[in-house]
Amino acid sequence: MNSTDPALLLVAHGTRNPRGVEMIAQLAGEVSQTAGPTRVAFVDVLGPSPAEVLRDSDRPTVLVPAFLASGYHVHTDVPREVAESGHRDVVVTDALGPDPVLARVLVTRLHDAGWRPGDAVVLAAAGSSDLRALCDVRSAARMLAALTRTTVRIGYVATGSPRVADVVNDLRVQGDRRVFIASYLLAEGLFHGRLFECGADGVAAPLGVTDSIVELVARRYRAAITPALRPNTASVYTT
Repeated sequence: MNSTDPALLLVAHGTRNPRGVEMIAQLAGEVSQTAGPTRVAFVDVLGPSPAEVLRDSDRPTVLVPAFLASGYHVHTDVPREVAESGHRDVVVTDALGPDPVLARVLVTRLHDAGWRPGDAVVLAAAGSSDLRALCDVRSAARMLAALTRTTVRIGYVATGSPRVADVVNDLRVQGDRRVFIASYLLAEGLFHGRLFECGADGVAAPLGVTDSIVELVARRYRAAITPALRPNTASVYTT
């Protein structure tokens, strides 16, 4: 990328877990190697906020939401932050998920946790009151089911039902001897920690930083700065 290309702003939820913060910083650092300097902002828990980062620059900016489903934070928080910043030229891309790239990483994480074909799988998501986000989670579950060739049940760890622990228990009752949780979370934090209390035989690590996820972020950025590749769902804010 050259100096005339738009800046890249990676926006995540935010966590008080230092390892979660470090993971987002690592992701941004690796994206910088392929897509140019990448700044980070958070919509909750800690700062800087997207509005604060955007106010610090008048350079055209591509904002990539580092979310696995498009719910309240993507549809409400991000547009509000852009508006409050007063920035004159911001393109907001699609969120990271759902995406086949993430489904493949989920399979790798499950194998690393000890999952074997035939074991039951629960996709654990944070949850949302936004029906669009729940639809995205169902799409992610279908992608994972296609790769694992098994039925993937969905459980929520923060908002919504059924809860992860209830799904694990239901699978035990119906006769599944080994149950594994696929963590549909980007980084370690409070939500991922709760999964170890749900009674599964194994809990896969969060998605974290992989070459394929770094490339996914870069792909969202490149699509936004190349009109021929720009998806119809991208949001452009100009004043």
